[in-house]
Amino acid sequence: MKIQTGRGTIPLITLIAIWSISALTSLPGLAVSPILGDLTKIFPKATDLDIQMLTALPSLLIIPFILLGGKLTEKVDYVRVLKVGLWLFAASGILYLISNRMWQLIVVSALLGIGSGLIIPLSTGLVSRYFVGTYRVKQFGLSSAITNFTLVIATAVTGYLAEVSWHLPFLVYLLPLISILLVGHLKEDRTGEVAFTPSSSADTTKDNESSEQSTSIDIGGSKYGIHIKHLIELMLFYGVITYIVVVVIFNLPFLMEKHHFSSGNSGLMISLFFLAITAPGFCLDKIVALLKGRTKAYSLLSMALGLLLIWIAPIEWLIIPGCILVGLGYGIIQPMLYDKTTQTALPQKTTLALAFVMMMNYLAILLYPFIVDFFQWIFHTQSQEFPFIFNLLITIVTLFWAYRRRNTFLFNDQLK
Repeated sequence: MKIQTGRGTIPLITLIAIWSISALTSLPGLAVSPILGDLTKIFPKATDLDIQMLTALPSLLIIPFILLGGKLTEKVDYVRVLKVGLWLFAASGILYLISNRMWQLIVVSALLGIGSGLIIPLSTGLVSRYFVGTYRVKQFGLSSAITNFTLVIATAVTGYLAEVSWHLPFLVYLLPLISILLVGHLKEDRTGEVAFTPSSSADTTKDNESSEQSTSIDIGGSKYGIHIKHLIELMLFYGVITYIVVVVIFNLPFLMEKHHFSSGNSGLMISLFFLAITAPGFCLDKIVALLKGRTKAYSLLSMALGLLLIWIAPIEWLIIPGCILVGLGYGIIQPMLYDKTTQTALPQKTTLALAFVMMMNYLAILLYPFIVDFFQWIFHTQSQEFPFIFNLLITIVTLFWAYRRRNTFLFNDQLK
């Protein structure tokens, strides 16, 4: 079976290889979460700093190695970079399973951060290399959907495995072994370009149209091959919307506990939030074609309504549509920003540009608790509603900004 790319066709197995990389990007740090409450029992001599390092070290190292991975693809065969990252990722999974001391787990966590950091920019970089035009938009949507769906499934699986043995959740870090088997299907020609099979005559016209769409790259005359102003706008916007939505993950359990709602249901609602992020990815090209230039504005409106519902919900089950609305809005914007990023850089610089944008996701998650604590200190409040009110205000301001600048590069979402 052949898959249309806008410039020709590739085998289905090549697309599956790309999808397998996307599935891995949500896994770093996941296996530790279900055993956090038991770490002090498993390692009685472990300090609070040890536990913090175990959980934070992968995220800290992912950020610089995302940028390094993006930069390396300019000078090194991207398949080679990918293989190094996958082997480091898989090696961390094996070492986690045989580690029995806290210091060993910390060292392996560093290895996990390095390996995953190298492959994360290629999860989107591969899509930009193989696909153009509406085909690329569709694949960015599917890539995002696969990432978040894997997160939901892996979270449930690691939680179950943790009840059997504290070592078993780390089995999810062996998934890169599947990608290693598939990566051989990511082929380049001798010039370093992706190898395509020419399209059949029936698809030639459509492919030519998509190829013409792919030429709309504006680097603003930059000597770096990247439109710096547009890239910074994308980075800031991605960081802001990620900061907005992670309130559901970090603060929803505490809000529900305050209102005497069932704390056990918060896990279900967070899972629905991630499933809602997944859903738009399966039809992203159709959503953008329908909403056109107002796509991001409508998505931000969805997020604002969701946060409002969560904040004022008088009964527990009204929080569900709130979580879904927040997730749907984010699930539309995230892959669209990846597609926008490909329009800011020359082809050989695209993976690096994507690395800078994707870095903001991890940076926002890492900084979120500190920012919340800072503003709670500023406003002298420890209210569990405060993070939702504060993020709702940020969303409204961002929505107003999106409307005012609806015809600019960042917010003009029409498929060209």
